[in-house]
Amino acid sequence: MNQPEHIRETADLFRHVSAERATAYRAVLDAFATAKRQFRLHLRPDEVRSEAHWPDANTPALEEVQSLLAQLVEWGNLRGHADTARVATIEDFYRAKFLYQLSREGEAVETGLAAFAQALQRRAELQTVALEDIQTQLAALARLAGEEPFDDARIHQTLRELVHVFEGLADNAEDFMAGLARTVELQAADAATIVAYKDRLIDYLERFIGDLVAASGRIAETIAALEPADELLRLAAAREARDAAPGDDQASEAAIERALAAWRERWAGLHGWFLRSESGPSQAQRLRARARSAIPRLLSAIARVNERRTGRSDRTADYRELARWFADTEDEADAHRLWRAAFGLAPARHLVLTVEEEVAATTPWVASPAIAIEPTLRERGRLPSAGGAPKMRDRSAEKAWLAEKIAAEDAQLAAARQRLATDRITRLSEIGRLDRHAFKLFLNVLGEALAAMQEPDARIERLTSDGSLALTLEPIDEAPIVTIETDDGTFAGRDHWIHVREVE
Repeated sequence: MNQPEHIRETADLFRHVSAERATAYRAVLDAFATAKRQFRLHLRPDEVRSEAHWPDANTPALEEVQSLLAQLVEWGNLRGHADTARVATIEDFYRAKFLYQLSREGEAVETGLAAFAQALQRRAELQTVALEDIQTQLAALARLAGEEPFDDARIHQTLRELVHVFEGLADNAEDFMAGLARTVELQAADAATIVAYKDRLIDYLERFIGDLVAASGRIAETIAALEPADELLRLAAAREARDAAPGDDQASEAAIERALAAWRERWAGLHGWFLRSESGPSQAQRLRARARSAIPRLLSAIARVNERRTGRSDRTADYRELARWFADTEDEADAHRLWRAAFGLAPARHLVLTVEEEVAATTPWVASPAIAIEPTLRERGRLPSAGGAPKMRDRSAEKAWLAEKIAAEDAQLAAARQRLATDRITRLSEIGRLDRHAFKLFLNVLGEALAAMQEPDARIERLTSDGSLALTLEPIDEAPIVTIETDDGTFAGRDHWIHVREVE
């Protein structure tokens, strides 16, 4: 099936990568890319020949360089123009001389290949400095949001720098955690290298986790203080839309809405990275959890490497080596001695066991009668001691004591449940004094409820882990701090409505 013309032309732009003289073509195009970075518009063949970094330092002839340039022009990577600047005679005029420069398509190819090479060479890292930069930019944005009138230029610049730093932090963190899971490089390293790498990596992770915990809280507070940030984002979108191509009013409004949608998406990503959402914890919390879990996984990988290095050799290799030893024996007697040394299938007469019939010492083990071996000899390596079986001990007193203690604990637990589980809603301040058992049950129930809390002012309904009690906990607006006296001390906290009830 024939391909469309534009697809064939696009494919020609990459033919130099897999061509026969690919390294020479890349040297030519690298020379043009360097020239463009130096703001040079054209190169002549002799300049390409002298400036390119040729493979193996073998500089080709000028005719070969011209052939390479012509082929790249045919593929569309370069453009050639007649060079009339050096014409001195009629012969020079009619002789083909060209100036070469990257075509628009060739520039796109070089940009893509450079980005590809940079992505492969990039070493991901956890950027603590980026956290500081995000704090700085957010603080600057908060100051600008409090000024009247708004400085849209400075707000736009601050948002762009904030997004640039944040994207670098997120991309590098994702790449680092993905690369951390791959510990294949540890397999071939020596023990000293493994230990040194492990120590450096653990210190690196612990330092980043500490900085992330300290910085993420302040960043989350600043983001929450800036909410809603739609007005600031609209200012940045309107300033960006000024560079849109001219058109009618409807096209200008559409350009503003597109820019605003892009800025809302970026802000939502920043918000979700540092603040918890309905879908779960923030990305910073997940990154911290993954970094913490990476430390034991790294230690486990190192332990497996050490086990492989210090453990026994492969059993298959052992059998192969033993087979070679058998093949090298000179006679059958040597083979039998090797068999006995390798597998230990010798008579068990050294155990001094009682046998039903006498067997000569020269009898092979395979021809000897079976011998019953006591289980204790198999398990512990020694024969059972002589004498009768030990007497049975009467433990009825201990069992009665345990039953009495269990009954007392059940009674205490039942009394504590009856003390807390009522049919009415009450306040914490009205509970009164609690004994040790009731207070312990109260703490268990309250702890399970607080573990499910997502917002401090939300109502909580929770079953205990055994499903026997149900708890309803509801905060009271502007409630004072109340205290509950217990046998173990004083419990203090914000007053709440509380209802503990039995579940049938």
